[in-house]
Amino acid sequence: MNKNTLKTSLRMMIVLGALVLIAQGAAAAEDDAATTADDNWGTPMGAGLALGLAAIGAGFSQAAIGSAAVGMIAEDGSKFGPALIFTALPESIVILGALPLFL
Repeated sequence: MNKNTLKTSLRMMIVLGALVLIAQGAAAAEDDAATTADDNWGTPMGAGLALGLAAIGAGFSQAAIGSAAVGMIAEDGSKFGPALIFTALPESIVILGALPLFL
């Protein structure tokens, strides 16, 4: 792993970590209004972990897929469509990880 990839991954994890903390805070504030903290403590933590871990996994997979897609397009420009599909595919993992935030 080169330095630029490592820096980009670190920046992505920091941004996603901040988003997870914001989502946890919003969910906790909503739960505090309805119930006490002891009744439902695990729900915001679990939803935040689901989103955060899904986003980190998708980020790692997109790093490898993106570099392979760029190489594929450099060799044959007509492969842009499949490269775009394979690059966007891991985003569905993040969408599925975001579902517990709304349930």
